[in-house]
Amino acid sequence: MKITFHGGARTVTGANYLLEHNNTKILVDCGLNQGTKYAEELNYQKFKYSPAEINYVLITHSHIDHIGRLPKLYKDGFRGKVFTTTATRDLMAVALPDNLNKILDEAKEMGHEPLFTQKDLDGLMSLVEGVFYNEPTELGGVTAVFHDAGHILGSAIIEIQWPGKKIYFSGDLGNPPTPLLRPTEGVKDADYIVIADYIVIESAYGDRVHEDRAERRSKLIAVIEDTMGRNGVLMIPSFAVERTQELLHELNGLFNDNRIPRVPVFVDSPLANKMTAVYQKHPEYFNKETTYLINSGDDVFNFPGLRLTTATEESKAINNVPPPKIIIAGSGMSQGGRILHHEIRYLPDTNSTILFVGYQVDGSLGRRIQKGEKEVRIMGQTVPVKCRIENLSSYSAHADQPGLLKWVGGSTAEGGGIGNLKKVFVVQGEDESARTLANLIREKYGTEAVAPVDGEEFEL
Repeated sequence: MKITFHGGARTVTGANYLLEHNNTKILVDCGLNQGTKYAEELNYQKFKYSPAEINYVLITHSHIDHIGRLPKLYKDGFRGKVFTTTATRDLMAVALPDNLNKILDEAKEMGHEPLFTQKDLDGLMSLVEGVFYNEPTELGGVTAVFHDAGHILGSAIIEIQWPGKKIYFSGDLGNPPTPLLRPTEGVKDADYIVIADYIVIESAYGDRVHEDRAERRSKLIAVIEDTMGRNGVLMIPSFAVERTQELLHELNGLFNDNRIPRVPVFVDSPLANKMTAVYQKHPEYFNKETTYLINSGDDVFNFPGLRLTTATEESKAINNVPPPKIIIAGSGMSQGGRILHHEIRYLPDTNSTILFVGYQVDGSLGRRIQKGEKEVRIMGQTVPVKCRIENLSSYSAHADQPGLLKWVGGSTAEGGGIGNLKKVFVVQGEDESARTLANLIREKYGTEAVAPVDGEEFEL
């Protein structure tokens, strides 16, 4: 078995890993590079392997930095099978068409042909098969098993077995406990103390620690009360998958408990609204608490005062509603979407607040606002930033440094020692974050850990 890193190495986005075993070639994820113009240009480069020779693609979850180049893979000759969980398949069917519109606009702006077309997208989706957690899938001498990552709906840790060995791809690990989903599965199972020989682990927060989860609700309440008390607007740039649904679930509970004032709440994201419909279709992925609430008749994604806007006219009409109000809109890193229109209007307002609840990749508009730049360029306009800037990293769907280390430690043999674990590959993090986590894994567990660079390959 050989592994080659074709994306996601020393960078958060663009996950793309190639496994080769005898005559079988397997990709794990095939995502877009995001954050900067340079990163986006990388998406248009040729794959460094022949797509026509790929037999299988395994997808950890439906975020665009893990699935966004799949239609290009099809365009360039891939005709194998794509396996992912049933929920991820349904989320992909919404996310990829939405991304196509952005791809077409981007290609026009950059002056080259689109990354893919609707025909490529339709062809790709015809190859996707849904699987369930913990059910083995045979792939020509290799076996794949999907485990619950607890990151977003349908997200998976992918276990790959070949004679005498196992490698785990973490995908993006969750940040339990979450309002909706079950916690991340460990690397142990009922029959074996140690099952991992190799691990490929994400490191988005490999050098950081989230706030205490017990304090996150209190801080959210404080931010809402403060902003509403100043008759301001609370802007929340939010990812359409998971973060928006978690926020709706949280706000529903706060309103029901009379913990925050009743104000209008807008979800100004057609994509998020479509994704929420997919969530409602798959309650089998929810945790016991959420399942109980749903069975009790509580619509956890709806409450009085919530307005879901789809049409452009509805989005513009939000401006006619006087503050105080809460606006949740995409994109999560302010790299596009309807949040930009609200940021142009309210970033200069000293009474308003922008609240970041997700990872802001280096180079993104969200990261620049988060770092405290006094003015930013949005849609050709220079916009002063005078509103309050708040962060709630505990709302991140990513595990932090202690969570990542704990998950790797799940392969530790009873009584200490790392057991059979031979090497850990640290990916999907910025350079410092990936190297920091790799160093800590070496120090804590005494096992080899590396942060590979793009194009690097290893024999397993």
